[in-house]
Amino acid sequence: QVQLVESGGGLVQAGGSLRLSCAASGRTFSTYAMGWFRQAPGKEREFVARISRNGGVIYSVESVKGRFTISRDNAKNTVYLQMNSLKPEDTAVYYCAARYGLGSSDPTQYEYWGQGTQVTVSS
Repeated sequence: QVQLVESGGGLVQAGGSLRLSCAASGRTFSTYAMGWFRQAPGKEREFVARISRNGGVIYSVESVKGRFTISRDNAKNTVYLQMNSLKPEDTAVYYCAARYGLGSSDPTQYEYWGQGTQVTVSS
């Protein structure tokens, strides 16, 4: 069982930055690939970025490349999403998720989810 708690969301102007954190419970964090997803009102949950168990493999969606960076600290059981140059279209609830073993860009492949944190980017 893994519990995930996101933090760091908020209201920011376009061009600004936010850093999301996701703290995981348990002592087996390093056995889980981690992903960040987002869901805007009226839209489906979409993949943002994912990171492998040891942090060596990272993928992100094209729309955030060069602006968002995913990272993890296994000693702190935490995964991060650094978001720079934010745009109004980045407005959504952001979720972190854990998948045992290999990562995936498919949200249905993840076993554990956080409660989400709201990110609002004003123009």
